[in-house]
Formats: sequence, structure tokens, C-alpha cells
Amino acid sequence: MTTSPGSIIRLDIAERVSPAFEGRVFDGVGTYDYLTGTVHGELDPAHALNAAIVNLDKAPRNAAGRVEYQAEVAMMIPTDPTRGNGWMLYDVVNRGNKFALTRLNRGADGNDPLTAAHAGDGLLMRHGYAVVWSGWQGDTPAGAGRLTATFPIARNPDGPITKVIREEFIPEALGAPGDAYIQETSDTVFIGTLSYPAADLDPARASLTMRVREGDPRATPAGLSWRYLDANRIEVTRPEGADRGAIYEFIFPARDPMVLGIGFAAIRDLVSHLRHDPGGANPLRGAIRHVLGFGISQSGRVLRDQVYLGFNEDMAGRPVFDAIMPVVAGSRRTFINFEFAQTGRYSRQHEDHSYLDDQFPFTYPTLTDPLSGKTGGILEPARKAGVSPKVIHLDADADIWAARASLVATDTTGADIAMPADVRIFVAASTQHAVYKPAIKQVTELPGNPLGYGSWMRALLIALTEWVDSGAEPPASRFPSRAEGTLVTREQAEATFPRLPNVTFPGVLNALHLRDHSVEPPIDGPAYPVMVAAPDEDGNSLGGLRHPLLTAPIGTHTGWAVRIPGYAGGDLFTVQGSYLPFARTEDERAASGDPRRSFNERYGSRVIWVARVLSATEQLVAQRLLLREDADRLTAAIREGDQVLGIL
Repeated sequence: MTTSPGSIIRLDIAERVSPAFEGRVFDGVGTYDYLTGTVHGELDPAHALNAAIVNLDKAPRNAAGRVEYQAEVAMMIPTDPTRGNGWMLYDVVNRGNKFALTRLNRGADGNDPLTAAHAGDGLLMRHGYAVVWSGWQGDTPAGAGRLTATFPIARNPDGPITKVIREEFIPEALGAPGDAYIQETSDTVFIGTLSYPAADLDPARASLTMRVREGDPRATPAGLSWRYLDANRIEVTRPEGADRGAIYEFIFPARDPMVLGIGFAAIRDLVSHLRHDPGGANPLRGAIRHVLGFGISQSGRVLRDQVYLGFNEDMAGRPVFDAIMPVVAGSRRTFINFEFAQTGRYSRQHEDHSYLDDQFPFTYPTLTDPLSGKTGGILEPARKAGVSPKVIHLDADADIWAARASLVATDTTGADIAMPADVRIFVAASTQHAVYKPAIKQVTELPGNPLGYGSWMRALLIALTEWVDSGAEPPASRFPSRAEGTLVTREQAEATFPRLPNVTFPGVLNALHLRDHSVEPPIDGPAYPVMVAAPDEDGNSLGGLRHPLLTAPIGTHTGWAVRIPGYAGGDLFTVQGSYLPFARTEDERAASGDPRRSFNERYGSRVIWVARVLSATEQLVAQRLLLREDADRLTAAIREGDQVLGIL
């Protein structure tokens, strides 16, 4: 157990595996240990640095007048912490899952990273980072090694807090967080689990509608019915032959909101404790000079809100994170620090389109929004407190389409904006949001996009820590822009995208409006200017970080995937992309009606293509956008004739 004077944290380490990774030794650092335990915290609702937490004042308190919580913790730290590089990488868990070793080290997947395979190529370990994870999401279900947190329920003095809220269900996606359409639901009846218990089981006080596409009118067709099974579940009977991608929207009175905003304070206080507490039981005492907050997708959005809501200042007025790296967050924040929040929701064009994670401010500099009349920026509170972190923000092309990433680079009139000197923004051109398992059935017109952004993450992470350590400027931002003609309207992109046989260019994107969320469903107001990356003659995106396989392409990679009829045809499929390879020869191209030049027409021979890929790779290394080791991986795959898609 460890406590620190004046701190609200107690950390209990329950288990230490020493050494981890089956004893693997990393040059210059040695072995690593894996620690697990629980952090216990108390928050003073009257303290100014806790004032932003919604409903903290309505949570039950202990005898000292404080609100208690606890969260699970895990750490992968050098066996001898003094041999590390002085950095803690705090990996914000995604729905309780650890991502850093899998995505940065290319390690084996899993939440108990004990084997040598979990260390992957050891990037973080070879550089000497201590890696820390903790539960912050109070509604994460336990199991599968996920890190959870326990937060209190808010109440009014005279009884439960109630409110009319909204749920959305797409039956094929039920029970499969993060992996849409992992199962086929052939039954007409499905069970919907509610995020909060119903306050009243009178069906007259609730309503259920369905619509095939997000923009369709809400309807109650014949054959649609529902009933409460209990306060936490409803049974829905959908019409015979209903579209498999239809959205079912349930609006009902709910009760007992959890104080989920505590998650931000839980991150703040644990990181500060590990960084500053000199106690003998602190496993990282005296070993941490700097902390980097790293997060992918939901976790990247958490980092943006962590800073925007004022939680990058610890209780002693010190910075929590010296640097943050939000990855594939787009312009969104989170649906966390709200009454009756639903932390797993995130807005896409079709799914969860109008939840509370996407209103102004969208970007890092302070701007004034003429639509809402508000002024703000992600970094503004941290600047005022003198604790602003350095930022490297990386999006995929899918986040341009599904996460309104253009609003990171423009103001709310659609004009380019300059980033502050301590911010860099990047888009990995023509990539999808993540590497997904192959679909078990066809839902989209085209196969998924195998082009990855993993190597961009690795190089930018190292550049970010060097920026803090030595002041070495990282590479300049690479993001599509209006001035360069690489950030355009959807209609302009459609006009220049090649007319490919059996390929539908999206007629929609994840549009955004100023919304009135005082009613359910919310009411859309004026539209924000959401734009996309301009395509080149092959349909690959212009601007941003260009993979060597875009400099010397072998096909068209997009950040969008269009749904087929029967699955909300014409809408976008979550955050996935598409891939369509070039024909090999001119005859094959002509026979298919493909306007894109074939591989042979472009390069003449594989030797010429290889030379172009290798030249582009070396340029990226010289620009510090690609690590030497990752360039060598691609080079080896190219020369050996291996499948190269996904290498970067």
C-alpha cells in the first residue's frame, strides 16, 4: 500500500510478475515487471479542480465529506525503474482494454501481457518507457482482463434522479462492442439492454421507432412492437423482412445516473501520484520525469476531454501530462461527463449519429463559433492554468468521413486555421479507423482497407517525446487544407473521384449540426461545414501522410465503406474503409471498364515499382516520419515478394 501526504490516492499492488515477458531482456533497460492492483480515491466536491464533474455534488459522501471511488490498475515497468528513460506512457484503456503493446509494439493481443509475444518488437521497452493503465470507465463490464472502475450513483436529497433518455439498437451489432456485425440475428425478436434502469415500467411513457437510414424519418411500421422484460431490458419484435441495418430508437424515463465524470479525476490523480509521490511503496518513485498520455479512438477522445475539462492540472497545480497523443479521435470528444452519460457511444454517419460527444469546441486553438456563440478551444483551460501539454494528433482518413476530422483543421466557417506552436496535426491518407477482422458476411460494397497507420504512430510517438526532452521540433503538420485544394466538400470529392465499375461514391458523410439536446431526440440547428480529403485520379486521398503504397499505388484505398441494400444501403458502415486493387494488365482493365491505369501501364515491371516504393520509404525516414526499423520491414517484404499491405 502507498499513500502520499495531501493526496486522495491509495494504491494497493496485489501482484507483481517479475520478470514479465518470459524473462525477455531489452538492451540498455533489462527486464520488465508486470504489476496489478487497485487505486482507491476520494474527491472533495467543494474543490475547484473537481467542480467540472457533473453530479459529483449529488454523490454519497464518507465521514470526511468526500466521494469515494476505486479503479483497477496495471503497470509494465522496468525491473530497475532507474534504467528507464524517465517517461511514463499512460495508455488510456479503450472500454477497459489495453492497446499500447498491441498497437505500438506490434505485440500479441490480450489484456494480460505476460508472454514474450505480448512484447512484440519491444519498441516501448527498448526505449525504456514505463507503461501504465487504469480503469476510468465506470460502466465497463468486468471480464476478459478489462480494467474496470467503481463510481457512485448520484441521487437527489428526496430520491432517485430521473430523466428521459435515448437508446439506439442495431440488432446485428448487439453484444459485440467495437466489432459491428460480428453476429447474424435472424430472429424477428431481439433483446435490448438499457444503459440505465427504467424509472417507470409504464409502456405509455416510452416509445420505440425505427428507420433504415440515419436520415430517414422515424417510423412505427406495422409489425414493430416492444415490451419491458424488466427495468434493464426490453424485448423488441421487428417487422417481418425488416432491413438488417435499421436503427431502433427507444426513448424512456431512466433513473440512477452514475457519476462517470469521476473517470477524468481518477486518471489525473493516479498519474500525479505515480509521478510525484516519494513514498517507498510507489513502484515508480523518483523514476518519472515526464508523462505522455496516449489513446486510440475512444481513448484519444478521452485525452482531448481530459485537457479541455481542466483535468491536466493536478491538485498541487502541476501538469498531469507533458504531452498527449490522441489517435483517430477526429474532432469529437466524449459522452462521459454528462448526467446519464453513455461512455461507449461515439458518433458516426449511421450509428449513434447524434449523441453528446461532438459539439464545439473541436480543435486546439481558441476560436469563436458563430453558430453557438461560444468561444473555446481544447487547450484553453490548460493554457490558463499554465499546464498545457504538447500535442501530436493523428487521424485516419476514415475519421475525415466518420469523425468530422476536418473541424480539427478549420474554423466553423470552413476556413483553414493555424495550429499553435505546441500542436501538430496529421492525417494518415487513405486509411481506415483500425485493422478489423474480416466480416463474416458482406455488409459493404467493397472489401475492407488493409492500409494501416501503425508506423506513423510509432515514429510520431518518438518525435513527441524528443520534442519534450530536448526541444527537437517534430515534423510539421500534414493535414489536408482548403488552401492546397486537398480539403473539399463531399460534392467536390465526388466530382473528381474516378467512375469505377460497381462502386458507389458515398452520398453522405457524418454531417454535424448545432443541436438542441434538451429534448429527445435532439433537434438539429444550423450545419457546420464538414469536409473530406480530395481524391487523386485513382481515388486515393490527397494531403496528409502518404504511405509509400500511395506514392506508388497498387489500388484505391478509401476511408469510407458504403453499405449494401438490406443493410441500410447507401449509408456509411461505421468507421471502416474500402480497397479496390488495380487491374494487372491493360486488357484486364479494358475488359472490366476500369478507368484507372493497370499495374503494368504504370510501372512496366515489378522492379520499377519496387524502386519507387523504396525511394518513397527512404524519404519518410529522412523526414522522421518513419522509423528506420519500420522502413526495413517494408523493404524486406517488398524485396521478398511478400504481401505488403498492412506492413505500414
